[in-house]
Amino acid sequence: MDSAKNDNWSERVTRNSHALELPEGLFSLDDPKAIARTLKAAAESSKRRKSDPYRSAMSMLTFFINRAGQQLPVKRRQVLEAAKDELRELFGRPRRH
Repeated sequence: MDSAKNDNWSERVTRNSHALELPEGLFSLDDPKAIARTLKAAAESSKRRKSDPYRSAMSMLTFFINRAGQQLPVKRRQVLEAAKDELRELFGRPRRH
C-alpha cells in the first residue's frame, strides 16, 4: 500500500469509527489514569466493539499514538504510554514497564 492510501485509511478510521464513544480531547489529558479510566469505561459500555473491552481500549490508544507518529511530542507520548500501563493495571494485566 502506498503512503497516500495509508493516510486516507487512518484518516477515515479516525473520523468515522464509532466503536467507542470517547470524549473530545481525551488524548490531550495530562493524567494517564484518567485516560485509562475513560477508555476502560467506554470499552465496557460499547455495544459496537468487535473484540473484548481490553483489546478495544488498548487498540484505540495505540491507534492514536501511531496515527500521531513523529509529530507526537515526547512528553505527550510519555503520558500516553503511561496510560497503556494504567489500562493494563485496570484490566488486571501485567505492566510492561
